[in-house]
Amino acid sequence: MLPRFDLTLVPGQTVAVVGATGAGKTTLAKLLARFYDPTHGRVLLDGVDLRYLTTAELRRAVVMLTQEAFIFSGTIAENIALGRPDANSEEIEQVAGTIGAHEFICALPDGYDTDIQAGGHRVSAGQRQLVALARALLADPAVVILDEATPSLDMPSERLVQHAMNTVLHGRTALVIAHRLSTVHIADRVLMMADGRIVEDGTPGELLNEHGPFADLHTAWQDSLT
Repeated sequence: MLPRFDLTLVPGQTVAVVGATGAGKTTLAKLLARFYDPTHGRVLLDGVDLRYLTTAELRRAVVMLTQEAFIFSGTIAENIALGRPDANSEEIEQVAGTIGAHEFICALPDGYDTDIQAGGHRVSAGQRQLVALARALLADPAVVILDEATPSLDMPSERLVQHAMNTVLHGRTALVIAHRLSTVHIADRVLMMADGRIVEDGTPGELLNEHGPFADLHTAWQDSLT
């Protein structure tokens, strides 16, 4: 449950949301994606209450990517095309190339026609995330909500996924739930949450200079790397 607060996201800005487990980060993201509605107040997209948009309109405008990339039984091409079912093979391969997935896809037994099975068990965790990011790029949404796309990846895979994230987020309004502070460097703005409230709001540099909760979290994260 989140207490009442006002939050405005600037179009085209990438906003990272950080805080301890249970701070309200994922609840905020799910409200913005309309996984559920607020009991009080409104969530607006370009001034329109999300409740007044059809499901099709909302899913075209807002895409949410979670830590567990959704992969269904079918080919790589079909999984990517979920972002826009009328896309042709050239468009699918173009977005895969843009986010850095084309090379690994071509190395699969049947390339884009490889059946990766439910859950994507024939590809690695990093490769599943790349497929999900290619799908999001193909959908071309106005808003992207990203619930940390680099959990437990090795360093080479994390770099690939980070590059793909930057490509997908470029020029779009984005909310990034940052469990790992390595993600924060891509953000224009950081929201520090605690107990369902936004306790700090500013650029990464501003919050580090204020020596508040975000700076403390950042220091603890750096110490954990040594």
